[in-house]
Amino acid sequence: MEITVQWVRTFWTKESRGGAAAARRNAVPAGFTLPGTLSGASRVAHYVEMSERDGFAPRAGTKDLDEVGVGLRDEGDRLRVLARVEPLCGVPPRPRRPPAVRLLPGQWVRWQLNYRFSSLVGLRDWLYWLDTFNIAYGARDQDVFLSEPTVLVDERGPLR
Repeated sequence: MEITVQWVRTFWTKESRGGAAAARRNAVPAGFTLPGTLSGASRVAHYVEMSERDGFAPRAGTKDLDEVGVGLRDEGDRLRVLARVEPLCGVPPRPRRPPAVRLLPGQWVRWQLNYRFSSLVGLRDWLYWLDTFNIAYGARDQDVFLSEPTVLVDERGPLR
């Protein structure tokens, strides 16, 4: 069964926490058209990165599935999906996480997690980022992640 993974990662600092810069950040898409070269049977994910320093312009490429922060297990008639939390990030706290999602063929999930991180010595400003994982199980078209997901898991929390 085909599994298609898209990882959208957005980075920003306190400069984009309010006003026009925050409006630009909040307007970035959560899903993108897939490249025609990406096969649903491959071991790579479509990776899109957007950063405050580039005006949130998307830069796309691929990542090996082992680098993507999501666990995938084909259970025969369903795909089990569970996003992993970055181990070094304590904010926001996630004492209770949602259970894994089990997708039927033709379904897809959008899973979102946000983070706040500081340098160990506290000399630099906070860095914020949002990870969005779009995962489709079964045959799909290139625009699958532009529609509403079958399942939405929103683990975004307050970042202060």
